[in-house]
Amino acid sequence: MSTDKVLIDDLPLNKFHWKVTIYTAGGPFCDGYILSIIGIALALLAPQLGLSPLMIGLIGSSALVGIFFGGLIFGYLTDIIGRKTMYILDLVVFVVASVLQFFVGEGWQLLILRFVLGVAVGADYPIATSLLAEFTPRKHRGFMLSFLVLGWWVGAVAAFIVGYLLMDLGENSWRWILASSAVPSLIVLFLRAGTPESPKWLVSKGRIEEARVNLQKAFGEGADLGDIPAEPPKTSFLNIFRGGYDKRTIFMSVFWMMQVVPTFAIMTFAPSVLSAFGFNEGNTAHLGAVITSAFFLIGALITLFLVNKIGRRHILIWPFLITGITLFLLGIVSEASIGLIIGLFAIFAIFNGGSSVLQYVYPNELFPTEIRATAVGFGTAMSRVGAAVGTFLLPISMNGIGIGTTMIIGAVLCFIGFIVSLFMAPETRHLTLEESSRIDHSRNVSANKRTI
Repeated sequence: MSTDKVLIDDLPLNKFHWKVTIYTAGGPFCDGYILSIIGIALALLAPQLGLSPLMIGLIGSSALVGIFFGGLIFGYLTDIIGRKTMYILDLVVFVVASVLQFFVGEGWQLLILRFVLGVAVGADYPIATSLLAEFTPRKHRGFMLSFLVLGWWVGAVAAFIVGYLLMDLGENSWRWILASSAVPSLIVLFLRAGTPESPKWLVSKGRIEEARVNLQKAFGEGADLGDIPAEPPKTSFLNIFRGGYDKRTIFMSVFWMMQVVPTFAIMTFAPSVLSAFGFNEGNTAHLGAVITSAFFLIGALITLFLVNKIGRRHILIWPFLITGITLFLLGIVSEASIGLIIGLFAIFAIFNGGSSVLQYVYPNELFPTEIRATAVGFGTAMSRVGAAVGTFLLPISMNGIGIGTTMIIGAVLCFIGFIVSLFMAPETRHLTLEESSRIDHSRNVSANKRTI
């Protein structure tokens, strides 16, 4: 290798890095918007369409079920056919399905469209994160992958704000609220057009010359691919369960699930949850949902600048403990003052939103290029199984056993996440993707001991 060449993992930041980060973050923005906007719309459309509690639960969880299939299927396809094509197609689905929501007349129609949107959202997780991880230098990878989660929370907050502003448009306000997700989706679709294929993925398929062209087009002639494998590794779905990656797959799936189950359940039905704690029905509960969602964003923003400084393990382990304690307190003081309730929700949101950045960081760092999107897609799918069940059961649980017990159940899930992360979370800070994805037990054990 020529001495004036710089590996892709060690390149200094340039305009291309920021462009691909912002364009990629547009997908999570749309994801957060689409998944969160239903929370306000459901409260408005349920009486108009005459929806039963069962149908409300199904619609609220349908996108999460779609994410299961989108992540599971399209993560693997992304490793097979590449990041670039899928990077555009999922945004097309966002636009079309968002517009069609305006015209629904019955609950089952909305159920199908929310499922389709969920499939596209599930596809975007492995597509967007894998592509960005493979373009990003190791010194900035944590920051830039975390930026995607920030995009998700910005989208979620934007959804609550837009929903709050549009909810007084009349009996059809929920139609405009749901269809509004077509606007950011269309913008991101145009921004993403022209993004090159990942050089690391091209190398994994033996397309070396094409990889060099893409790399040098993005970063100049000084960029280098590094060591080229003598024989390209094969992509197999089962490889995420072989050669030591089975433990990483279990860890990734469990921590992700334990984070998102209480988050999605609370965020999807935020106005109803806050009403159960004594907030007035109507605009007050919706405004409280906007404020709560803003704290999730604050947590993600703070962690964005800490993920490369204090390491992945600390950002995962201790927020699980804190959020578990917070939900437990919400469970035992469910009749406390509104100020205390909001304060506890704010603490939960800040620490949960902060640690959620690792949903995009860890899965991409723990698996090699040929199965990276497959692993991220599988983790996405598993997490959404739990999130879908939690979202479906939340309104039933609140009506059946009360808001206090429901919050305590959420606390138990956080404590499970704390224990699993304490014993299984590796430290991947400052490692190249090749290093962090390599199964090396001595490295992981020593890293864990240094960072507990």
